[in-house]
Amino acid sequence: MGSVCLLSKYQKLSSWKGDLAKMTHLQAGLSPETIEKARLELNENPDVLHQDIQQVRDMIITRPDIGFLRTDDAFILRFLRARKFHQADAFRLLAQYFQYRQLNLDMFKNFKADDPGIKRALIDGFPGVLENRDHYGRKILLLFAANWDQSRNSFTDILRAILLSLEVLIEDAELQINGFILIIDWSNFSFKQASKLTPSILKLAIEGLQDSFPARFGGVHFVNQPWYIHALYTLIKPFLKDKTRKRIFLHGNNLNSLHQLIHPEFLPSEFGGTLPPYDMGTWARTLLGPDYSDENDYTHTSYNAMHVKHTSSNLERECSPKPMKRSQSVVEAGMLKHEEKGESENTQPLLALD
Repeated sequence: MGSVCLLSKYQKLSSWKGDLAKMTHLQAGLSPETIEKARLELNENPDVLHQDIQQVRDMIITRPDIGFLRTDDAFILRFLRARKFHQADAFRLLAQYFQYRQLNLDMFKNFKADDPGIKRALIDGFPGVLENRDHYGRKILLLFAANWDQSRNSFTDILRAILLSLEVLIEDAELQINGFILIIDWSNFSFKQASKLTPSILKLAIEGLQDSFPARFGGVHFVNQPWYIHALYTLIKPFLKDKTRKRIFLHGNNLNSLHQLIHPEFLPSEFGGTLPPYDMGTWARTLLGPDYSDENDYTHTSYNAMHVKHTSSNLERECSPKPMKRSQSVVEAGMLKHEEKGESENTQPLLALD
């Protein structure tokens, strides 16, 4: 009898260890600090990770109108992390992810780096991605708005290039937990360029980034914004969630407030940082691969483009875009301003314009 009980306990222990190994392999490669951050900030519990994923997967049958083209554990997990393991919210985001793609089929045809439109946008620096992460482990994306040559790149192709870049980056589990920062430099962005930002295309971008993608955006920072960028807010306000508005900051050309949120040692010199000026070809070369040349098609089109080898200086010259317009920012003494009446709007979230 004793040996039977002992065997039963051993079998239960072996089964428990097997289940735990199955559940926690999804956290493999994460630092202990990141695992703890996921537990504290996202409610991620390795003991019930598989159950959480399965409960989201079980909800798929409630939306037969949507083609869920990918439902593996690792894929569903990024949606749970994006919604702090609230299962209903995670499923809603998963459904919106695929619904957005169904409703915008043309955007996702040939959705890879060798698509001519995406290629041009990447080469022109849409988006830029800094190699290092900030002090919170977040990846920093850059957009130099004035470099939008509207005769060369459609807004849709720029959006496609950004979404493709995020698809590559979100494969990194650390970034699923730590998230992203977006900095938009509006230096030299003309009124004529701004006039092309219609409500319909802004709505398309907001739906794709805010409502349909499993990324945690810790902040969207506007730098050197002209007055008519404020006017654009009236166009996008109906499409922004309150949580999103609170994370959009207007810094003007005084970067002291930006540096209080993103330390200068993580920023290129265009933003008053200590790093060298950003090379616009950096992220393009990462995605397009070592076989890319300006005159020939390149073959590296996989999402798993993060681990390509460094290219030669000749290749760098070929891939580098035309000279880009740079920031007009300055760094002045001051404190980060909050949403209080009478303060300058330069450093307030867009919400302060209400």
